[in-house]
Amino acid sequence: MTGDPEHDFDGAKTILLLGGRLAVIRRDDIEGIAYPGLLDLPGGGREGGESPETCALREMREELGLRLSRTEISWRRFYTIPIRAWFFAAALPAERAAEVRFGNEGQGWFLMPPEAFAASAEAVPHFRPRVLEGVAALRT
Repeated sequence: MTGDPEHDFDGAKTILLLGGRLAVIRRDDIEGIAYPGLLDLPGGGREGGESPETCALREMREELGLRLSRTEISWRRFYTIPIRAWFFAAALPAERAAEVRFGNEGQGWFLMPPEAFAASAEAVPHFRPRVLEGVAALRT
């Protein structure tokens, strides 16, 4: 590992707005996973030597069936706590929700106001302020 966030990271998440509403995944409620049953964002662990964007885009395809391009990502930030992870943000038209094909991880997906996610005790705790930060960047 190099210490360079572009090459030394564990995973990636995407703050995805579809028509202004946040795409949320309800995590599986099973033993052995972090934050079982909580509200999550599309994303997950890095595979091989993936770049941060490649990781995020692959996870989006696997979990929601959406194919985003790199140009649709308009914000990125690296965090080190609790793991070294990239967060990205993208805002797409509401019509793109019709393209969602939920994968096999999690209990289901839905759309909600990002502010409601940030205020929810059911959301992964450290994701709550990150959603507000990403959404604020998208809206400027």
